[in-house]
Amino acid sequence: MKLIPTILCGGAGSRLWPISREQHTKPFIRLTDGESLLQKAFIRGAALPGVTEILTVTNRDLQFKTLDDYSEVNDTGLPTSFILEPFGRNTAAAVATAALQVMQHHGDDALLLVLAADHLISNHSAFAEAVDQAVSLAGNGKLVTFGIAPNAPETGYGYIEADGNNVKCFVEKPSLALAQEYVASGRFYWNSGMFCFSAGTLIREMTQHCPKVMEAVRNCLKVSRTVHSTELKQTDLDKVAFASVPDISIDYAVMERSSNVAVVPCDIGWDDIGSWSAMDRLGEQDAAGNTLAGDTILHDVHNSYIHCEGTGRLVGAVGVDNLVIVDTPDALLVADKSRVQDVKFVYNALKQQGHETYKFHRTVSRPWGTYTVLEEGPRFKIKRIEVKPGASLSLQMHHHRSEHWIVVSGMAKVINGEKELFVNTNESTYIPAGHKHRLENPGILDLVMIEVQSGEYLGEDDIVRFEDNYGRA
Repeated sequence: MKLIPTILCGGAGSRLWPISREQHTKPFIRLTDGESLLQKAFIRGAALPGVTEILTVTNRDLQFKTLDDYSEVNDTGLPTSFILEPFGRNTAAAVATAALQVMQHHGDDALLLVLAADHLISNHSAFAEAVDQAVSLAGNGKLVTFGIAPNAPETGYGYIEADGNNVKCFVEKPSLALAQEYVASGRFYWNSGMFCFSAGTLIREMTQHCPKVMEAVRNCLKVSRTVHSTELKQTDLDKVAFASVPDISIDYAVMERSSNVAVVPCDIGWDDIGSWSAMDRLGEQDAAGNTLAGDTILHDVHNSYIHCEGTGRLVGAVGVDNLVIVDTPDALLVADKSRVQDVKFVYNALKQQGHETYKFHRTVSRPWGTYTVLEEGPRFKIKRIEVKPGASLSLQMHHHRSEHWIVVSGMAKVINGEKELFVNTNESTYIPAGHKHRLENPGILDLVMIEVQSGEYLGEDDIVRFEDNYGRA
């Protein structure tokens, strides 16, 4: 019986702003050991017996960041496949498309193990044992969820009331008084958001309980572009058709409606890294109860979380208590620890205003590499551009700006108007406005260059693409 770990990599992670952004979401946050939450999810899935493929459902703009993360930990070359969403449509749509794809390629009886990319699980042996139980139940036609043994009356999670493996009911996020009753009773578990079921069982249950979701997903897949080769398996969901899929979670759509649900109670060291209080729990505290990451100088500071890693700046704090301070190169968060759930309101306000700090970091990842905005002002912008070996940007043109390119490391192959030239380290070239141009790294080392833009308009949307290896970058 095949087991296909299916990683759901989406969500804005708005409560973890300013580290989490729309184009650098929570799963890509690196923990103190240097691994991202997404990498940890991949490692967990890949280590299970009998796994021959990892399937990932993610936003199409995040695919290349996902591939970069996987490449660092996929030591055995385990095949990966993707379902690429044009925008988020909740978990019912993601799981339905995954089940249909798994059934098509692996058969009706193949099992999906649905994992969230932003969860932390510290007890890997207990996790493997829980999966083994879930596989047995799912092989007998059950929709299986994982219930986490609660260690506190947490009001931010849904609960499952259970008798052994039998689910009695699902409960929404409770009040504190109810949560205390649930924990004391010993009958309730946190709803982890992880699942296991066969492709055929899930499709039949969704057809019964949420037929509109299944119909819309089937119609979307019929008109979506698929690429299956020895190097790549992906389905790029059609934007127009995907918009008609109902926006509903897999819990609401199926799990809470079906009478065919089982639960595996487990204690696996699970944590939903949903806010800065969770990040605070993961770090080591000093004698004053502070958790620190980065260069800090403190005087009379207590019970605070301060993160300034990677900014190149020092944070000094004096006489404060119970604060969260998160500094990044382009945004600073200061919050009372008791109000960290409300960070999402800052994120939502930035999004409504169209402010770029909800979406991008100062360093932006692209399929070909990265760019970092070093400085900008009226009529100029300075970027540091890094291009991977063998990668190239699109053949493009700008109407309103000219560009100066200075190579500081490596060698660039440049198309500049009608000319093709090589620009070596310590050399430069000038791209006038209106000229078609392309930047390529023909070498085996990273190409690093400085780009100076000047002109009347410097927005990223002043671009006309003529040839593009990536379809959008």
